[in-house]
Amino acid sequence: MLYAGVAWSADGYEVETVDGDGRRMTSPVSFDARRTDELIGHLRGMDHRLVTVVDSTNGILDGRMMAAGLDVYRADPHLLPPRPVFGSVGAGELARTAARRGTASLARLERGRGTQTGREDVLAEWIASAETELAAMTTAGLCLSHGRRDRREVALTFDDGPLPPYTGRILDVLERYGVPATFFCVGMNARAYGEEIVRMREQGHGVANHTWSHPFLPDLTRAQLVEQIDRTGEGIAEAGGGAVPTLFRPPYGSRTPEVMGWLAGTDARTVLWDVAPDDWAMPGADFIATTILDQARPGSVVLLHDGGGDRSQTVDALPAVIEGLLERGFRFVLVDEMVPAAVV
Repeated sequence: MLYAGVAWSADGYEVETVDGDGRRMTSPVSFDARRTDELIGHLRGMDHRLVTVVDSTNGILDGRMMAAGLDVYRADPHLLPPRPVFGSVGAGELARTAARRGTASLARLERGRGTQTGREDVLAEWIASAETELAAMTTAGLCLSHGRRDRREVALTFDDGPLPPYTGRILDVLERYGVPATFFCVGMNARAYGEEIVRMREQGHGVANHTWSHPFLPDLTRAQLVEQIDRTGEGIAEAGGGAVPTLFRPPYGSRTPEVMGWLAGTDARTVLWDVAPDDWAMPGADFIATTILDQARPGSVVLLHDGGGDRSQTVDALPAVIEGLLERGFRFVLVDEMVPAAVV
């Protein structure tokens, strides 16, 4: 059996493979974020049964790797040495940790559950523990989950991109209907696909911050969280020729009282949602559209995805979503337009 660690840094990804005794089998190989298909092909080309290992700060590759047939495991922080302020644990260390401890100590990820497989209950508990802080930030105008309920407005939002071809196909649909949306972009992808950021801005869409590598925020230190937000904001501004985004969405909606306090100290407003059809799990285009149409209310913020994996179902559902909401008398707005209204 071979163990492959997949690490991330400001420059992209690195892969290193070791055998069951932790001996290096392949030299480290680097891939920038435009070459993730090559990275996956590199892993699939291994002759032996392969265990692929990521840490909890690498949240945008696992779905695509699993879709390619790879066995993907997550190594949690208590198993690993400290991370740098920006970047994951090294690829070799991830691989050797898996070889040394065995897969029983890791979390085997499932396509329908995503990067946080096995941590869903903990995530729910931590989110519940931060309700007081969430309410205080909402009152202060630092956070919103929805806009005003007396206005028939809806904000479509898309996370985890940009990622060709899905971001472009979503932009095509939005352009056809003349509908604005807000894209919460991952810094790694924004740097790789700056042309998509340019198109978002040219079409009048909102561009917002969704961290650099899609980490589980409670696993970060304050310095690591701030670095993720700041680097992503700068990267989006450089890629699209616009301002640093003022809106931020935490991956998975992950939060604790401590994390909310850190977010309150940044320059960005935190944006959550109140309608989520879990399109990332690929439940079918009809299910995605029906869920949104059933749950949308005045002021709703709808969570969808244009990156992180195959988003063809999201693309296919979008016309029915737009037409259905228009028929119900809703107007589409940017999240930016809801922020001042949400705190009146």
